Amino acid sequence: ADDIIRFRDLELNTATYQALVGGEPRNLTFMEYELLRFLVENPGRVWSRDQILSKVWGYDYFGGSRTVDVHIRRLRAKLDDGFEPQLIRTSRGRGYRLGLPNGQP
Repeated sequence: ADDIIRFRDLELNTATYQALVGGEPRNLTFMEYELLRFLVENPGRVWSRDQILSKVWGYDYFGGSRTVDVHIRRLRAKLDDGFEPQLIRTSRGRGYRLGLPNGQP
């Protein structure tokens, strides 16, 4: 039980790096999993691309901040069919957050 992180119908197993939505497994890459885990551990808070890059990819990452957009888009494609409204929300001009439109998980 200590290895499981839950957010609504989403379940992350930190020991096996598995993600389930409504009990159905989702095939995520390592970085997709790490990004999702970061957002699940900080629901409702808006994170800028640069903040996400430093927290998830690390300070020594040399790529552009648009890599966050690419990973968010891929996560949405793999996860959102089980959620309404969208699980990962865009805060226009500010960044991304996990949760409902009003910021509440």
